[in-house]
Amino acid sequence: MAQDPIILIIRTLGEMYAFVIILRFLLQVSHADYYNPISQAIAKITNVPVLAISRVFPKIGKVDLSALFYAVAIKLLVLTLIILVAGMAMPNILQLIVLSVVGVLDAILTIYFWAVLASVIISWVAPGSYHPGPQLIQQLTEPLFKLARKVIPSIGGLDLSPILIFLVIQIVQSQLGRLLY
Repeated sequence: MAQDPIILIIRTLGEMYAFVIILRFLLQVSHADYYNPISQAIAKITNVPVLAISRVFPKIGKVDLSALFYAVAIKLLVLTLIILVAGMAMPNILQLIVLSVVGVLDAILTIYFWAVLASVIISWVAPGSYHPGPQLIQQLTEPLFKLARKVIPSIGGLDLSPILIFLVIQIVQSQLGRLLY
Protein backbone atom coordinates (compact mmCIF):
# COMPACT_ATOMS: atom_id res chain seq x y z
CA MET A 1 0.00 0.00 0.00
CA ALA A 2 2.78 2.46 0.87
CA GLN A 3 4.43 1.82 -2.52
CA ASP A 4 1.39 2.90 -4.55
CA PRO A 5 2.23 6.18 -6.32
CA ILE A 6 -1.41 7.29 -6.47
CA ILE A 7 -1.71 6.98 -2.70
CA LEU A 8 1.56 8.87 -2.32
CA ILE A 9 0.26 11.71 -4.53
CA ILE A 10 -3.08 11.87 -2.70
CA ARG A 11 -1.41 11.86 0.70
CA THR A 12 1.25 14.43 -0.25
CA LEU A 13 -1.11 16.92 -1.90
CA GLY A 14 -3.75 16.48 0.81
CA GLU A 15 -1.28 16.90 3.65
CA MET A 16 0.30 19.97 2.04
CA TYR A 17 -3.06 21.64 1.56
CA ALA A 18 -4.20 20.72 5.09
CA PHE A 19 -0.90 22.16 6.37
CA VAL A 20 -1.64 25.50 4.69
CA ILE A 21 -5.18 25.56 6.11
CA ILE A 22 -3.97 24.72 9.62
CA LEU A 23 -1.27 27.37 9.32
CA ARG A 24 -3.96 29.91 8.41
CA PHE A 25 -5.83 29.01 11.59
CA LEU A 26 -2.69 29.21 13.76
CA LEU A 27 -1.65 32.57 12.29
CA GLN A 28 -5.11 33.93 12.98
CA VAL A 29 -5.12 32.63 16.56
CA SER A 30 -1.64 34.05 17.25
CA HIS A 31 -2.62 37.43 15.72
CA ALA A 32 0.26 37.32 13.26
CA ASP A 33 0.72 40.22 10.86
CA TYR A 34 -1.94 39.87 8.17
CA TYR A 35 0.03 42.11 5.81
CA ASN A 36 3.08 39.83 5.84
CA PRO A 37 3.50 38.49 2.27
CA ILE A 38 3.46 34.89 3.50
CA SER A 39 0.22 35.51 5.43
CA GLN A 40 -1.25 37.12 2.34
CA ALA A 41 -0.34 34.07 0.22
CA ILE A 42 -1.87 31.68 2.75
CA ALA A 43 -5.03 33.77 2.92
CA LYS A 44 -5.27 33.93 -0.87
CA ILE A 45 -4.87 30.15 -1.25
CA THR A 46 -7.53 29.33 1.35
CA ASN A 47 -9.92 32.29 1.25
CA VAL A 48 -12.76 30.97 -0.91
CA PRO A 49 -13.54 27.71 0.94
CA VAL A 50 -12.81 29.10 4.41
CA LEU A 51 -15.08 32.12 3.89
CA ALA A 52 -17.85 29.81 2.64
CA ILE A 53 -17.49 27.59 5.70
CA SER A 54 -17.38 30.63 8.02
CA ARG A 55 -20.97 31.41 7.02
CA VAL A 56 -22.03 28.04 8.47
CA PHE A 57 -19.85 28.00 11.61
CA PRO A 58 -19.99 31.16 13.73
CA LYS A 59 -16.96 32.59 15.49
CA ILE A 60 -16.34 31.62 19.08
CA GLY A 61 -15.20 34.85 20.70
CA LYS A 62 -12.48 36.24 18.45
CA VAL A 63 -11.54 32.83 17.04
CA ASP A 64 -12.87 31.75 13.65
CA LEU A 65 -12.93 27.95 13.65
CA SER A 66 -13.94 27.61 10.00
CA ALA A 67 -10.35 26.95 8.87
CA LEU A 68 -10.05 24.22 11.49
CA PHE A 69 -13.29 22.55 10.33
CA TYR A 70 -12.07 22.81 6.75
CA ALA A 71 -8.77 21.16 7.70
CA VAL A 72 -10.66 18.28 9.34
CA ALA A 73 -12.80 17.95 6.19
CA ILE A 74 -9.68 17.83 3.99
CA LYS A 75 -8.10 15.19 6.25
CA LEU A 76 -11.35 13.22 6.10
CA LEU A 77 -11.39 13.43 2.30
CA VAL A 78 -7.74 12.35 2.04
CA LEU A 79 -8.31 9.37 4.37
CA THR A 80 -11.39 8.31 2.42
CA LEU A 81 -9.60 8.56 -0.92
CA ILE A 82 -6.62 6.57 0.37
CA ILE A 83 -8.91 3.84 1.71
CA LEU A 84 -10.84 3.68 -1.56
CA VAL A 85 -7.71 3.59 -3.75
CA ALA A 86 -6.10 0.96 -1.53
CA GLY A 87 -9.22 -1.19 -1.75
CA MET A 88 -9.49 -1.54 2.00
CA ALA A 89 -12.74 -1.99 3.90
CA MET A 90 -14.29 1.38 4.70
CA PRO A 91 -14.44 2.04 8.46
CA ASN A 92 -17.49 3.80 9.85
CA ILE A 93 -17.74 7.57 9.54
CA LEU A 94 -17.17 8.16 13.25
CA GLN A 95 -13.79 6.39 13.08
CA LEU A 96 -12.83 8.48 10.05
CA ILE A 97 -13.82 11.70 11.81
CA VAL A 98 -11.81 10.77 14.91
CA LEU A 99 -8.79 9.93 12.73
CA SER A 100 -9.17 13.26 10.94
CA VAL A 101 -9.44 15.28 14.13
CA VAL A 102 -6.43 13.50 15.63
CA GLY A 103 -4.54 14.11 12.38
CA VAL A 104 -5.27 17.84 12.56
CA LEU A 105 -4.24 18.01 16.24
CA ASP A 106 -1.04 16.14 15.44
CA ALA A 107 -0.34 18.52 12.55
CA ILE A 108 -0.84 21.52 14.84
CA LEU A 109 1.63 20.08 17.35
CA THR A 110 4.13 19.28 14.59
CA ILE A 111 3.86 22.80 13.18
CA TYR A 112 4.49 24.26 16.62
CA PHE A 113 7.41 21.89 17.24
CA TRP A 114 9.20 22.99 14.07
CA ALA A 115 8.21 26.64 14.53
CA VAL A 116 9.65 26.68 18.07
CA LEU A 117 12.83 24.99 16.85
CA ALA A 118 13.11 27.52 14.01
CA SER A 119 12.45 30.37 16.43
CA VAL A 120 15.25 29.22 18.71
CA ILE A 121 17.67 28.95 15.77
CA ILE A 122 16.59 32.36 14.44
CA SER A 123 17.18 33.90 17.85
CA TRP A 124 20.79 32.68 17.67
CA VAL A 125 21.53 33.35 13.99
CA ALA A 126 19.45 36.38 13.01
CA PRO A 127 17.75 38.02 15.99
CA GLY A 128 15.49 40.89 15.01
CA SER A 129 15.44 39.89 11.33
CA TYR A 130 13.22 41.91 9.02
CA HIS A 131 12.62 39.04 6.61
CA PRO A 132 8.92 38.01 6.45
CA GLY A 133 9.66 34.33 7.22
CA PRO A 134 11.43 34.77 10.57
CA GLN A 135 9.00 37.52 11.56
CA LEU A 136 6.05 35.21 10.95
CA ILE A 137 7.69 32.37 12.88
CA GLN A 138 8.36 34.70 15.82
CA GLN A 139 4.77 35.96 15.76
CA LEU A 140 3.44 32.41 15.60
CA THR A 141 5.50 31.16 18.55
CA GLU A 142 5.54 34.20 20.84
CA PRO A 143 2.13 33.46 22.46
CA LEU A 144 3.37 29.96 23.24
CA PHE A 145 6.63 31.31 24.68
CA LYS A 146 4.73 33.80 26.88
CA LEU A 147 2.59 31.00 28.25
CA ALA A 148 5.63 28.81 28.94
CA ARG A 149 7.54 31.71 30.57
CA LYS A 150 4.76 31.98 33.14
CA VAL A 151 5.61 28.42 34.22
CA ILE A 152 9.41 28.60 33.85
CA PRO A 153 10.83 32.12 34.11
CA SER A 154 14.22 32.99 32.60
CA ILE A 155 17.17 31.90 34.73
CA GLY A 156 20.10 34.29 34.47
CA GLY A 157 19.09 35.41 30.99
CA LEU A 158 18.63 31.82 29.82
CA ASP A 159 15.16 31.16 28.41
CA LEU A 160 14.11 27.58 29.15
CA SER A 161 10.58 27.93 27.76
CA PRO A 162 11.38 26.05 24.51
CA ILE A 163 12.35 22.98 26.53
CA LEU A 164 8.98 23.02 28.33
CA ILE A 165 7.17 23.48 25.01
CA PHE A 166 9.05 20.55 23.44
CA LEU A 167 8.23 18.36 26.44
CA VAL A 168 4.52 19.21 26.36
CA ILE A 169 4.34 18.64 22.59
CA GLN A 170 6.03 15.24 22.91
CA ILE A 171 3.75 14.16 25.76
CA VAL A 172 0.58 15.26 23.95
CA GLN A 173 1.67 13.62 20.67
CA SER A 174 2.43 10.36 22.46
CA GLN A 175 -1.04 10.42 24.04
CA LEU A 176 -2.63 11.11 20.64
CA GLY A 177 -0.82 8.03 19.32
CA ARG A 178 -2.15 5.97 22.20
CA LEU A 179 -5.65 7.30 21.53
CA LEU A 180 -5.56 5.85 18.04
CA TYR A 181 -4.71 2.38 19.34
